[in-house]
Amino acid sequence: MTTFIDAVAPRRIAVFRALQLGDLLCSVPALRALRAALPDAHITLIGLPWARAFAARYAELIDAFDAFPGARGFPEQAEDEAHLSAFVDAMRARRFDLAIQLHGSGGIANALVARFGARALAGFSQPGETPPRGLFVPWPDTLPEPERYNVLMRAMGVDAASAALSFPLTPEDVDDYDALAARHGLHPERLVLVHPGAQLPSRRWPADRFAAVADDLAADGWQIAVTGTAAEVELTAQVVGAMVRPAQHLAGETSLGSLAALVAHARLVVCNDTGLSHVAAAMRTRSVVVASGSDTRRWAPLDHDRHHVLADWPACRPCMFRDCPYGHPCALNIGIESVAAHARAQLRHAADASAFNDTSPPLSRAYAEPRPHHGGPRC
Repeated sequence: MTTFIDAVAPRRIAVFRALQLGDLLCSVPALRALRAALPDAHITLIGLPWARAFAARYAELIDAFDAFPGARGFPEQAEDEAHLSAFVDAMRARRFDLAIQLHGSGGIANALVARFGARALAGFSQPGETPPRGLFVPWPDTLPEPERYNVLMRAMGVDAASAALSFPLTPEDVDDYDALAARHGLHPERLVLVHPGAQLPSRRWPADRFAAVADDLAADGWQIAVTGTAAEVELTAQVVGAMVRPAQHLAGETSLGSLAALVAHARLVVCNDTGLSHVAAAMRTRSVVVASGSDTRRWAPLDHDRHHVLADWPACRPCMFRDCPYGHPCALNIGIESVAAHARAQLRHAADASAFNDTSPPLSRAYAEPRPHHGGPRC
């Protein structure tokens, strides 16, 4: 039987997914399957401006990148349409054979991707929606995030069996990690990362609770490092300042790649339900995730043994608020003792796994070689 992908035989493919780090990491299994099915195709990722570095990191899967300038209804950046018309014209000029709406459930994302003028379209549709002509499958609302996009791949005729996340490291990432470890005296065999940040305040467990858990683990002899972006230094400083025991304050000192290398060397990550939890899943480092507000059915890591997700479910959840208007019960109902207990259990498992050499893959020069050029078109 001829599949959709056989009938289209695309040489130039656009994939639209203009979202943040965790969202893009969850799409990697689908991108990996697409590349395996079409090794000679030229695949362009269309995403938020920050994702240019993401596309470069995944050069085995992505050949080119275009920054989406924003539009009404896409709140991940300023909803300014000043550059939208020129952007759409540029996409039409690419003469894509296939444009894939991998952004979400449908609606305005489908309308936008249809404007790219590709010869064929594929994506998801919402109940009651009449999508553009093409292959549009019902949004699989009950599945975890990585598995949703594999549904579309399989409908297209792509073999997408694995939902495992991955994050390739470069030699520069390893060098940066080595320098960071030397500068701060990090000891991977007893290193615990505490990451209190998240994009939305409604997704953050309180800083003083992170500090209390960190103190409990430090009292057990674990080395604590508090991580975050440069923009989160005030928040991470609150955690370090509230601690009684010493901790390494690493906020603002890591690139995404060196942070991933740091995660891979650590024994445990304690964090909110944010991009770093997906990095931990990709690096196979155990984690305890305090999930405030989010839909854990959708966003929890698939390996429930390696990643413990703690969540409370008041009636207002899942939440779409930036700041909680109800007193933040989903966060405050997760106690310090519970998080600390799960962290200790995870650290025991990590120690047992290490004894049997079943730990994260070695990182020494662990990086993805460039994908060979197979003669497909290059734009």
